[in-house]
Amino acid sequence: MLNEPTLEKLQAMKLGAMASAWLDQQRDPTAAALGFDERLAMLVDAEWLHRENKRVTRNLTEAKLRLSQACIEDVDYAAQRQLDRALIRQLATCAWVAQHLSVLIDGAAGTGKTYLGCALGNLACRKGYRVLYRRSPRLFEELRLSHADGSYGRVLGRLARIDVLIIDDWGLAAPDERQRHDLLEVLEDRHGIRSTVVASQLAPEHWHGLIGDPTVADAICERLLHTSFRIRLKGPSRRKPETPAAPAAE
Repeated sequence: MLNEPTLEKLQAMKLGAMASAWLDQQRDPTAAALGFDERLAMLVDAEWLHRENKRVTRNLTEAKLRLSQACIEDVDYAAQRQLDRALIRQLATCAWVAQHLSVLIDGAAGTGKTYLGCALGNLACRKGYRVLYRRSPRLFEELRLSHADGSYGRVLGRLARIDVLIIDDWGLAAPDERQRHDLLEVLEDRHGIRSTVVASQLAPEHWHGLIGDPTVADAICERLLHTSFRIRLKGPSRRKPETPAAPAAE
């Protein structure tokens, strides 16, 4: 039997992983003892796994997570953090993404907000969703530049297509008029059809006052607060203090 034409056809159909697995079977004497259905299933599994890994890698690259290795399975449930295990398990199903709900994370500096947000983003990537991480200052800067170069509509469209948008460090400073209107546009495009994760040192009940304009604040808070899960992180800062330098010898 000539294998070369079959290999060429598999490569032409972009089934390279299946072709490689088939060659492995040809070299493995134990594979001859397997039935046709079993060998075919192994080839299909090899191609499926290859494509899944490729898709996850692509999703993680696009997400640009600040902590790319953050993992929901490694979340620390130390008593002082007062994390609700049941809630984290519920979020780990990613049903909230399918239901187009949001997650709001608040807590003092260093309590792990960024890690938890990135862990949720990492999980969503592995589940097949498109994710994008942005610190709020960077997001506002991108939107400001898009106003200037005429790409504002395209940028909004791209953000609207992302399944999970992670906005970190929200509330470090009060937004100006353009920023609050930009944020409203982003959230309006996503409301009810996409999910948003917001991490902030400021508790959500203080966001209305931070935004300033009562009308815009009402609209922003309505789109975030009423269709979201709330996580409040407590405890001391988890950032390791720098080791003091040893005194110089005299």
